[in-house]
Amino acid sequence: MPKVARLIVGNTDRFPDLTYATGLFVPDDFAWFRTPSGKTFALLGPLEIDRARRTASVDQCLDLSAEEKRSGFQKPSYAEILAHTLRRNGIRQAQVPSSFPMGLARKLGRLGIRLEPIPDPFFPDRIQKNAQEIRAITSAIRSAEAGLHRAVEILRASRIGSGKRLRWNGATLTSEILRREMEIACLRHGALARDTIVAGGNQACDPHERGSGPLRAHQSIILDIFPRDTATGYFGDITRTVVKGTPPDRLHHLRETVRRSQLRVLKQMRAGSNGTKIQDELRSWFAQQGYPTRIQGGRWSGFFHGVGHGLGLEIHEAPRFAVPSLPAGAVITVEPGLYVHGLGGVRIEDVFQLRQGLPRKLTRFPNLWRIP
Repeated sequence: MPKVARLIVGNTDRFPDLTYATGLFVPDDFAWFRTPSGKTFALLGPLEIDRARRTASVDQCLDLSAEEKRSGFQKPSYAEILAHTLRRNGIRQAQVPSSFPMGLARKLGRLGIRLEPIPDPFFPDRIQKNAQEIRAITSAIRSAEAGLHRAVEILRASRIGSGKRLRWNGATLTSEILRREMEIACLRHGALARDTIVAGGNQACDPHERGSGPLRAHQSIILDIFPRDTATGYFGDITRTVVKGTPPDRLHHLRETVRRSQLRVLKQMRAGSNGTKIQDELRSWFAQQGYPTRIQGGRWSGFFHGVGHGLGLEIHEAPRFAVPSLPAGAVITVEPGLYVHGLGGVRIEDVFQLRQGLPRKLTRFPNLWRIP
């Protein structure tokens, strides 16, 4: 049976589907398309074509400059070259991602190429990870663990100075210094970490706050690191919340509640489980423990993000945890968190592969809390 023609245009940083379809990492825009017969092509410029012909996982790589000559246009636009190439390969209509560039879509439409945007995921097969993908994600997780190991090493070596500020190597230990050391450790393990979160105290109450300034003792410090393996493009993602020194009782209770919440989710989580129901019940359970989700003093408090998300060529990809049926074979994070301004934030995140029985844990790093 003929397949529907498909088209993606972009670079692999913005469109990970292109890496999935071609196996390439290309910083400049290029095109991938699949004909109704199922044959796949990549259309690339001279800087990429020779490398792509050696390594791309497509049936044929086309040279953009050669296609320009074939088009018959004098100084053709990119849209004219692409439209001619598509028609030459039997494509006059194609499905495209919902994020397809609007300007290019309009130009192709005027050139007789009809496009149909379809909702994500563009490649549903990306949800079920094969053995090779599991190995790639696991490698990225090990890099993340190297970053966390470095953070714990530094926090152990730090001393508590005046104003409860942490000192390391004769200077105040800041979020910026610790983040840099974590990211260097990841790089040494072959992964690139960006926007790593090192957030202490009230900064930890904003889940995506990167953190800045001096780190202090006796308060929670969220360490959230999500490096991308430079060889495969797959991500790892782990979060630990630690305290240098002695946490107050209320903060310890907050952390213990989050720890118990993750165990609660894992007992319920299976392939086919209702993730939406599990997430809603968890929010209610948090409220029963004394941590309702609400806006208090103009700020969100409690558990106001999802339980987790899919992990692969994107740090946040399908499926989200809150779906009616969690799909077998997916790799997903489980990262409950509680955030109370004036007390601090706590989040614990591990990575799992969904299957019929108990989920397979891919994370190895211990769930540390107090660092002396």
